[in-house]
Amino acid sequence: MPKTGLVVSAHPGDFVWRAGGAIALHVKKGYRVKIVCLSYGERGESQFAWKQDGMTLEKVKAGRKDEAERAAAALGAEIEFFDAGDYPLRLTDQHMERLTDIYREFSPSFVLTHALEDPYNVDHPAAAAYAQEARIVAQAMGYKPNAEYSYNAPQVFLFEPHQPEACNFKPQVILNIDEVWDLKRKTFEILAAQKHLWTYYERVALQRGQQGGRNSGKAMTYGEAYQRLFAQTLEELV
Repeated sequence: MPKTGLVVSAHPGDFVWRAGGAIALHVKKGYRVKIVCLSYGERGESQFAWKQDGMTLEKVKAGRKDEAERAAAALGAEIEFFDAGDYPLRLTDQHMERLTDIYREFSPSFVLTHALEDPYNVDHPAAAAYAQEARIVAQAMGYKPNAEYSYNAPQVFLFEPHQPEACNFKPQVILNIDEVWDLKRKTFEILAAQKHLWTYYERVALQRGQQGGRNSGKAMTYGEAYQRLFAQTLEELV
C-alpha cells in the first residue's frame, strides 16, 4: 500500500497556493494524496467570477468545482467536495462523520490544513478545527466500534496563511519544492477566479526558498512554510 497524505482545504484555491508544492512533491514520491475541499469558495473566494454579467451562485460553484478538479488532477491528487458553504463555512454532523471516516479509510501519514488563527478569513481556522476534531474522533475506540480499521493519528502541518504575521503563524518547517515548482506555478493559472493571487504566491515561494536555503545550507529557490501542530518525536537531534 502506498503512503498517503490528506489535505483539508476550506476553499478550492487554498490547497494550490499554500500546499500545491507539497502535494505534487509527495505524489512524485509515490504517495497517494487526497484533498477534502470543504466548500466551493462561491461567495468570498471568487471575486473575478462575480464580475461577469449574469453570474449566479450555482454558476460560480460549478466554475470553482471545475477549477478545483483540474487543479487537483494537475497536482496528481484525488479530491472530494463537501459543499459546506462559504462565508460562512459550516459543517453538518454528516460532514463531520464523513471527514472522520476518511481519516480511518485513508490512514494518512500526514495532514495539511489551515493555520489556527486568521482574523481576515474565519473559514480558514474553522477548517483547521474540523480537521483536528475528525483526527481526534477517528482515534476513539467507541466511534463505530465494530468497524475494522488501522489508524494512527498523523502529524498535522498547518500551511501558511495569506498574512502570517496577523495569524500567529510560526514557519517551523520549510519544504523545498524546487523540483515541482514549475508544476505548481502552472496550476495557478487554472484558478482564473483568483488571478490577483498568482504573483503574490510566487513571491511567497521565493521568500521561503531563500529562508530555507539559508537555514539548511543547501541550494533552494522555492519553498513552502508549515507549522507543526504536535511535537516531533526523534531518536537523536539532527
